[in-house]
Amino acid sequence: MRFLPCADSGLLVELADLQEVHALYAALADAPPKGVVDLVPAARTLLLQLDPQCADLRAVEEAVRAAEPREGLRDGGEELEVPVVYDGADLAEVARLTGLTEREVVDKHVGAPWKVAFGGFAPGFGYLTGGPQDLVVPRRTESRTAVPAGSVGLAGAFSGIYPRESPGGWQLIGRTDLQIWNIDRDPPALLRPGVRVRFREIG
Repeated sequence: MRFLPCADSGLLVELADLQEVHALYAALADAPPKGVVDLVPAARTLLLQLDPQCADLRAVEEAVRAAEPREGLRDGGEELEVPVVYDGADLAEVARLTGLTEREVVDKHVGAPWKVAFGGFAPGFGYLTGGPQDLVVPRRTESRTAVPAGSVGLAGAFSGIYPRESPGGWQLIGRTDLQIWNIDRDPPALLRPGVRVRFREIG
């Protein structure tokens, strides 16, 4: 565990892996140290956003070290169903990489108990874990300059949905019309840490 100051009101905790991040996130979410106003998990880090008016950096660090990690990512109690048309440009390539048929790729993606592990890359982009080992595939060797909003992809052990058009190198297997990010909605992001996701094939 390594601590790094982050700007004027943050403390970044570096951990060994995603499992450790989730364990510490679960512990601190239930009992946040004094002055901690938000927790932002990532693949190997946990960012603690602090209230500069009342947070003592040393006291927060001591509280984090003393926290008893809990197993697994805290479940937010929410489940989101995502309707998907599985006609992605990389579906055939994913089938080739995994040794599965395209039908098997879709069935495994639909059948997995996905959960948002953390957010990043772009506002509203959630990194989903929980997929089978069969669907672990590398990123594309060459990124696309523009991936359409709603594109559903795979990269490494993660699945994700592009909240808006952007460059990207994930393997695209489908698309959804669900608006993942909307600044006028409260909260703007549908994919928040702890939200369970079920993909449903349509069309």
